[in-house]
Amino acid sequence: MESIRKQASKLREQVAKQQQAVLKRLGSLGNEAVMIDEAELLCHQNLQDLYNSTRAAKHFQRSLVRGVEAFVSISSKQMEIVRKLAEDCCKYGAENQSTSTPLVIASDYFGTSYNSIEVEREIFLKILGEQVAEPLRAQITGAPLEDARHLTHRYDKLRQEVEAQVAEVLRRRLKSRGSVSAESSVKLQNAEARLTELKSTTVALGREATAAMLSVEEHQQQMTFHKLCTMVDAERSYHQHALAILDKLHSEAIHPFDAQADGELNLAIDDYVVVRQVGPNGWSEGECNGKAGWFPSAYIERQEKAPSAKLM
Repeated sequence: MESIRKQASKLREQVAKQQQAVLKRLGSLGNEAVMIDEAELLCHQNLQDLYNSTRAAKHFQRSLVRGVEAFVSISSKQMEIVRKLAEDCCKYGAENQSTSTPLVIASDYFGTSYNSIEVEREIFLKILGEQVAEPLRAQITGAPLEDARHLTHRYDKLRQEVEAQVAEVLRRRLKSRGSVSAESSVKLQNAEARLTELKSTTVALGREATAAMLSVEEHQQQMTFHKLCTMVDAERSYHQHALAILDKLHSEAIHPFDAQADGELNLAIDDYVVVRQVGPNGWSEGECNGKAGWFPSAYIERQEKAPSAKLM
């Protein structure tokens, strides 16, 4: 349908140019009121460019919405799987608290950590749905775009009427050339007046349609760019929070620490500590070798990955 519309538009342009050429050759019949104005042709071309631009942006927005919706759907299923895994880990830890083995401690903290990560993922997916997909979908089906396109279609239709009226004026001028009847003269004057009226209306409608399309194009570009930035920021925040949670999972002791008071935790070099919390006073709370307690935060360093042998 769109290709047919473009072909029809090109054909009308060719007819308009042919009419101009004929009128220029017929010097004695020439009249500026009959000629197709160059500014109007430029307006028409600008509207075509704006129509194509907003159409491409609309299709891109639709692709973004579909992609985000698919991503949210798949990620939601992944959340169910991970939460079930976290639940099983926490269940094992809760059912075997009396033994306090490294595996029990690790499984409990693993489950708790991944539950926290999935909370962050849920926030991320909510942002994608509510702050990205929904606003884009609203703009795709919104009134401003449809109204602007409707004005453009009206403008195209009016241009066709102008072209037809140009042909009518030309025909009557040719006919009146060999006739001096009052009737022919009146019909010619009426045709010319109608052409002037149509051209004036076309110019006004062209300006209105151009302004509407420019406004839509600007809003499309701004909103789509902003939503892309929102997607990046939301995912970046999600991964940062997830990494922070995982960073707390394991830390390695780099200095030995002998507990001096109740509630403090003995640490030896190469011990691996499950960090529960980091206090603002320079002390951290964690578990090591089946015991829990506080220790100086400076005595440990974060590790990307703890060897499985250290956990058992």
